[in-house]
Amino acid sequence: MSILGLKKKQPKTFKVKVITMDAEMEFSCEVKWKGKDLFDLVCRTVGLRETWFFGLRYTVKDTHAWLKLEKKVLDQEVPKDSPITFHFQAKFFPEKVEEELVQEITQHLFFLQVKKQILDEEIFCSPEASVLLASYAVQAKYGDYDPNFHKLGFLAQDELLPKSVLMQYQMTTVMWEEKITAWYAEHRGIARDEAEMEYLKIAQDLEMYGVSYFAITQNKRDTDLLLGVDAQGLHIYSPNSKLNPKKSFPWSGIRNISYSEKEFTIKPLEKKNDVFKFYSSQLRVNKLILQLCIGNHDLFMRRRKVDTIEVQQMKAQAKEEKARKKMERQILAREKQMREDAERAKEEMERRLFQLQDEARLANEALLRSEETADLLAEKAQIAEEEAKLLAHKAADAEQERQRLEVTAMKTKEEKRLMEQKMREAEQLAVKLVEQSERRLKEADHLKQDLTEAKDAERRAKQKLLEITKTTYPLIAAYSTPPAPPEPADFSCESASANQRLDFKDSDMKRLSMEIERERLEYMEKSKHLQDQLKELKSEIESLKLEEQQQQAGVYGLHGEARGYVQEPVYIPHSNRNSAYMSQMAFFEEV
Repeated sequence: MSILGLKKKQPKTFKVKVITMDAEMEFSCEVKWKGKDLFDLVCRTVGLRETWFFGLRYTVKDTHAWLKLEKKVLDQEVPKDSPITFHFQAKFFPEKVEEELVQEITQHLFFLQVKKQILDEEIFCSPEASVLLASYAVQAKYGDYDPNFHKLGFLAQDELLPKSVLMQYQMTTVMWEEKITAWYAEHRGIARDEAEMEYLKIAQDLEMYGVSYFAITQNKRDTDLLLGVDAQGLHIYSPNSKLNPKKSFPWSGIRNISYSEKEFTIKPLEKKNDVFKFYSSQLRVNKLILQLCIGNHDLFMRRRKVDTIEVQQMKAQAKEEKARKKMERQILAREKQMREDAERAKEEMERRLFQLQDEARLANEALLRSEETADLLAEKAQIAEEEAKLLAHKAADAEQERQRLEVTAMKTKEEKRLMEQKMREAEQLAVKLVEQSERRLKEADHLKQDLTEAKDAERRAKQKLLEITKTTYPLIAAYSTPPAPPEPADFSCESASANQRLDFKDSDMKRLSMEIERERLEYMEKSKHLQDQLKELKSEIESLKLEEQQQQAGVYGLHGEARGYVQEPVYIPHSNRNSAYMSQMAFFEEV
């Protein structure tokens, strides 16, 4: 076995992972590749032509470094990991983004990097500018604001504002979202690349935009300072203030920058100005400062020269691309507007259709109700016709009843006339009876007076007889025995005549009393008979009155029913009653 066979076989390739602002890529590189080979591969993969702004950054011993393009990758102080990690980022920043950034991919990469630096607070931004930048970032991500789609809370998962801004004000996430959405709604119609360009145009005016800071000292014993390198030149800051430089050296005013180990010398273009020297303790940092100074100065000089043919072609293509995209956007906006108009017209037609359907449904319901109403009206008409026939029949019956009642009324009138005649006769009879009763009363009074006188005479006669009896007791005994011989002729004749007169008066009194009693009984019977007749006559008159009222009410009711209504019966009082008849009736009721 030869010595060459004992040597370990070296690999021909190595793995590389490149992290851009929005993607990660892995490549298999050859060992002999230089930094430019890897950088060109990444640019081709990304589709980037404005390569002079970017570089591959890596970390070594907590210090950032940029991959050198002219040296082999493995010969540099890159990490020994597998795969080796590089960050594809912007190394140099343009002075005016709108004029220098040609490609859309270039704008997009710058937008993502600047946005990350603002959110990580590597670039200071005021709260007002942060909200405005956030609204453009939302426009670039979500497009035009749609209140139906972008409901409250749709930005909850997005990081849009620096933490220092969120902590500076006592506002909830919802309140910040409402402020951002208010600005976001005003950016309607702005395309993604335009929103990103607006974002960069605002960001390039920030004090810390595109500045790389390094810790330096003006001499070995002085206090620390900060060196800022950007597209405008070199700036010297105090350690506590990165916003306002203490001293600035624009690239147009620098004649030369020299570097010797840890010492930098800045020679102004005007010789009357003093040379500025500063020191940096780390050699790796010094090399990085020198790289950034050379690169920014070269770009500064390049901007002030005529663009190369490649850049001119790129700008022409970008202009054509922008014009094409603008036209496409206009067409798209027009189509979108047409689609929105069509959708609105469709919605209007659907709304109108629904309205017409509702109207049709209501019309059908109304038609059904009309049919039902027509059927009901027909049924009611039929019922009304039957009721009309029935009413006509009832009217005919009522007419017949009216005629019958008229006949009955005529009969009633005749009967009434007869009854009135009977009443008059009864009144006359009552008058006669009254006269007769008065006469009889007078006669009874005379008879009573005669009776009284007869009783008085009888009483006197009896008294005289008693007196005679007391004086002539034997005579009384003789009257009680059989008749004696006719010696006392004179006395006996006298007594006989007296007895005969007494007997005559007694019989006459009895006869008179009996006649008076008989006449009284006859009078009472006649009075009772007359009272019964009067009561019967009164009841007949009342029944005739009631019947007459019922007949009149029946006639009115039948006429009212024939006309479609019922008239209430009216009581018509008899005004032709005789007051004399009423007084006579009261008199007989008292009797």
